[in-house]
Amino acid sequence: MRLGLNLGYSGAGMALNVALVQRAEALGFDSVWSAEAYGSDAISPLAYLAALTSKIKLGTAIMQMPGRTPALTAMTAMTLDQLSGGRFILGLGPSGPQVVEGWHGVPYGKPLERTREYISIVRQILAREKPVEHHGEHYDIPNSGPGTSGLGKPLKSILHGRKDMKIFTASIGAAGIRTSGEVADGVIPVWMNPARMDLILPYAKEGIAKAGGGKRVEDFAIAPFVSCLIGDDLERCRMPVKFMLALYIGGMGSRDKNFYNDYAKRLGYEGEAKQIQDLYLDGKKQEAVAAVPDKLVDEIALVGPAGRVRERVGAWQASGVTDLIVGAGQPEALELLAAAV
Repeated sequence: MRLGLNLGYSGAGMALNVALVQRAEALGFDSVWSAEAYGSDAISPLAYLAALTSKIKLGTAIMQMPGRTPALTAMTAMTLDQLSGGRFILGLGPSGPQVVEGWHGVPYGKPLERTREYISIVRQILAREKPVEHHGEHYDIPNSGPGTSGLGKPLKSILHGRKDMKIFTASIGAAGIRTSGEVADGVIPVWMNPARMDLILPYAKEGIAKAGGGKRVEDFAIAPFVSCLIGDDLERCRMPVKFMLALYIGGMGSRDKNFYNDYAKRLGYEGEAKQIQDLYLDGKKQEAVAAVPDKLVDEIALVGPAGRVRERVGAWQASGVTDLIVGAGQPEALELLAAAV
């Protein structure tokens, strides 16, 4: 099991803990990951870190597909990959309808079909075997639709990409995970219980089988986000995770369409997920946080005294998870994990 460091996205002020990333690299962490929502972007921090590191891989978890054309994503990926000496991992995701339509101002469309088309175009560009052509529901290249000049023609990238660049997709639902298995090299669940691999691996296998062409389950990455906070006060260590879960289960979507709420129900917390959402959407955010079960936190995160965290890491190693992408701000947490894995 490889270790990754999750940086997430920035708050109101842009800041990077460069020393923590460099410490992770020195400890043998395989990768560092950035994210984006509707503030800081996922690429700029990695470009900055590329110049200050030498071997740690640089991944996006995730770049929002609706916010960029496939060609722009491929251009960005190739550029950073070459500048970093081949260290880039392209993590993609559909985001959610609130952000896609409310921030990027484009239709949410059909996210799974968009994912298939998007990755197909990106892989064509990276392979550079012929000028790019694609005519699908979401993307038409060259575009010949209303308002076009009629002068578009298929092009090959000037910059030579790396055909074997790894592409991961973020997904937590059965259909999305099948799509990840079919078109990507790995899946990034936002969080997971290592004892519930049944919610991920069977669907990934179905997608891999559909892909054919010699694609193997053994080569497919499962790379969940895992919060890690070490301290003697277990309840205090749980609190940041509870705040995150309350936000995602309660507020990341509408009452009728919240992917994370649905996921919490599949993890066995149907009643609790409804209660958290009702409280959160009624403006009772502190009560929503208090409604997050300790058991759920303990299942998806590594929190508490060092010995407890060290023991719990074993469950992740035994689960079949290939990459543990850790959200941790403590150097001692990185050191403990590096020693344990």
